[in-house]
Amino acid sequence: MISIVVPVFNEAENIQPFLRDLEVHVHEPHETLIVYDFLEDSTLPAVAAMEPPCPHVRLVHNTLGKGVLNALKAGFNSSSGDVVVVMMADRSDEPKDVEPMARLVRGGADVVAGSRYVKGGRQEGGPLLKRTLSRLAGVSLYYLAGLPIKDATNNFRAYSRRVIEEIPIEGEMSFALAMELTLKAHWNGWRVAEVPTTWRDRTAGQSRFRLFAWMPHYLKWYLRALRKAWFGGKVGS
Repeated sequence: MISIVVPVFNEAENIQPFLRDLEVHVHEPHETLIVYDFLEDSTLPAVAAMEPPCPHVRLVHNTLGKGVLNALKAGFNSSSGDVVVVMMADRSDEPKDVEPMARLVRGGADVVAGSRYVKGGRQEGGPLLKRTLSRLAGVSLYYLAGLPIKDATNNFRAYSRRVIEEIPIEGEMSFALAMELTLKAHWNGWRVAEVPTTWRDRTAGQSRFRLFAWMPHYLKWYLRALRKAWFGGKVGS
């Protein structure tokens, strides 16, 4: 089964079309874990109001602490699938890519990235600075640190169960978790793969991404990857 972990924050405008799109494109057994921080989140009544209701949705209350990182950890803890996919409820990620990513995991990959920066992938919209930094990070880690994918920062990822269960999470906040888990899997000698995907900027609701607040968290893993590639050292050091 595929567990799809979806952190939300007042996504009332997006959640219904997001869930309908998933049902259209994901045909194999799956569960969709909607992870929320507080009971007043506008996403919850929007999910409850769906007619007909989505049969695969499960609501998960994040009790680990506010913020997207803790929401993802709560979703991981509640997941039961052999493949765990992280998606955003803002409809930026492509549901049609979920099953191809899951097939790669079941074929031996431990991390599969939805990649904007390979042939067939692209990014539509979003702030220019954010797009530029993301592309530079992915391409430079590919060429300078040997990371075998070209999109290091996209959170649209599929993970094997052993990534979720065996790799400790050091980060304390931000979406940099995808970079952390991908690098650690690579350092463990586990297979990391990618599929082309299209990322689209949200058209409704408000983004929680805070570029300048979260930049140090991305930079930490970026510099650690370069240091390990150039100077060696223990995994994760």
